[in-house]
Amino acid sequence: MIQRFIELGEGYSDLYELLEQAKANRHRLAHMLVFETVKDGKAVCSAAVVLHPTATGSFQPIYICREGIPNEEGKKSKRLELFEQTAVELDKQAVAFQVKPSTTFAERELYYNHLIGILRMNRFIPPMQ
Repeated sequence: MIQRFIELGEGYSDLYELLEQAKANRHRLAHMLVFETVKDGKAVCSAAVVLHPTATGSFQPIYICREGIPNEEGKKSKRLELFEQTAVELDKQAVAFQVKPSTTFAERELYYNHLIGILRMNRFIPPMQ
C-alpha cells in the first residue's frame, strides 16, 4: 500500500480546499487530524484529512495544510474551529497529535515519513505491507 501526504499549502484558501476534499470524499473519509507543534518559537498546527485507500492500486492519500494555523494557548484560531466544526458535520473527531516541527528534518519527505510512522503506530492508517 502506498500512503502519501499531499500538501495543499498553509493559507486560508488551502484550508477551504482541504475541507472540500473531506466533504467531497465523505464516503472515503477515515480521519481528520491536527498535528500540533512549535515552529520558530510559535505554536502552530497542521490540519490533515486521511482517506481510506483506493479499491484499485491501494493508494491512501493524506491531504495536509502544513504548519500554517496559529495555535496559541487559550486562543483558538478561526481556521482550527472551522476544521473541527467540519469534522463534527462529517461525524468525525479532529484528533490532535503533538509532533516535531518539519524544520527538525533535513527534507520534507523525512518529516512526512515520521508522521506516517506515528499514524501507523497509533493505528490510524494500516501498517506497511
